[in-house]
Amino acid sequence: MKAVSRVYAFLVYLFLYAPIAVLIVFSFNGSATMSRSVWGGFSLRWYRQLFGDRMLLQALENTLIIAVIAAAVSTVLGTAAAIGIGAMNKWVRRAVMNVTNFPMVNPDIVTGVSLMLLFVAAARFLGGVSLGMTSLILAHITFCLPYVILSVMPKLRQMDPNLYEAAQDLGCAPFPAFFKVVLPEIAPGVVTGLIMAFTLSIDDFVISYFTSGTTQTLPIFIYSMTRKRVSPEINALSTLLFAAVILLLLIINFRVARDTKGGAKTAKGGESL
Repeated sequence: MKAVSRVYAFLVYLFLYAPIAVLIVFSFNGSATMSRSVWGGFSLRWYRQLFGDRMLLQALENTLIIAVIAAAVSTVLGTAAAIGIGAMNKWVRRAVMNVTNFPMVNPDIVTGVSLMLLFVAAARFLGGVSLGMTSLILAHITFCLPYVILSVMPKLRQMDPNLYEAAQDLGCAPFPAFFKVVLPEIAPGVVTGLIMAFTLSIDDFVISYFTSGTTQTLPIFIYSMTRKRVSPEINALSTLLFAAVILLLLIINFRVARDTKGGAKTAKGGESL
């Protein structure tokens, strides 16, 4: 039975990662043929051509600007929201968390269309350009916010609720007490939420497609490339995007493992005392 489980797991991982492995290998293929797998020798040709593409670099710049701003704002708002939700009574907290978690299970296409209609209606009411960089940033903050709240809430539940009051009793003002006592305790959740928000923002296509207007992000640029012409540049671009996401996921997993190990040591030390 154990052998069957191992074979099954191997086939599942092979099915999931074999296409990505092929994509990475052929991103170093010197051949210009995409219709069939022709190996033209190892080459960095498509990476050089990729970074010489001005439209691509502009899309990458837009993506990074949106991701940094959306991640920073959603982290601040999400942390504040998590603290406020944590202070609510049990039933109100459950109701608010259900509403907060809804955008995560809502189909992206529904969220994208809804935000597009909202921005267009707001532009008609207020005047000005309806869709662009501003609408993209607001849309990304909207769908990143629940993930930050979900990352911070467990750390708030693990924290001793009396620490903040104890700091104030010892003469610390409310804001310094938050930054000196509460924030260090929930910092792992805040950092995890920040990294998740940044990753989700870089990776998003559907919501960005409906709220971008004439502004192009990296996923939209990849989609436009596949519609107009199929170029081996896509292999190189997809490889870099995959590597960036994997790197951020490894950082998240490393932090989670380190926090879990630290918590286990603390608990063991408390038991020995």
